[in-house]
Amino acid sequence: MKSLVQAVVIAATLVAPVAVFAQSSQPLTRAQVKEELIQIEKAGYNPALANPSEYPENIQAAEARVAAQNSAVGGVNSGSSQQGHAAQ
Repeated sequence: MKSLVQAVVIAATLVAPVAVFAQSSQPLTRAQVKEELIQIEKAGYNPALANPSEYPENIQAAEARVAAQNSAVGGVNSGSSQQGHAAQ
């Protein structure tokens, strides 16, 4: 009986991280990746002029600027809705 409990605990331990990883996110579409690249370039990152030794700092700084723009009050509105209108 004790070995059965140990087997269940071991199985749960091995399966739990896989289930969490599978639910973490869905893959990005090609259009989403292009949009992110455009946002990063508008934030000041230019891959053609980037110095390879400064790459991590430059791209992270641009990503931080994009994140700040997207989280600002009155930021990007990705949807639309109508409120207060009578149904047609």
